Amino acid sequence: MVVHPADVQDRDGAKLLLGILATTFLRLRKLWADGGYAGALIDWVSRIRGSSRPINLEIVKRSDISRFVLLPRRWVVERTFGWLGRQRRLSKDYEFHTATSETWIRVAMLGLMLRRLSR
Repeated sequence: MVVHPADVQDRDGAKLLLGILATTFLRLRKLWADGGYAGALIDWVSRIRGSSRPINLEIVKRSDISRFVLLPRRWVVERTFGWLGRQRRLSKDYEFHTATSETWIRVAMLGLMLRRLSR
């Protein structure tokens, strides 16, 4: 998980984050992303590790239908944002440094994991 400043474009921020995958998380095979990450990023992700352990980036696109349609795997991201939004410190963007934001997100997710493990 990496927090970037708001002036970093989504695809550029994804390259900064996903560049780590060349040497870590070697079991990871599939990523889902929304339409903002389509384009050259798909080819770039498939070349990160070469042909030995390729990663497949799948774009989850919205449909052109005007009514609500549940998109596959999109709920995972929205659910996680909902969990993070319950934390008072993360409900607004109070932090000046991105490293502080990352730390509070980690603390919130650790709390969530500990509550689930203690059941």
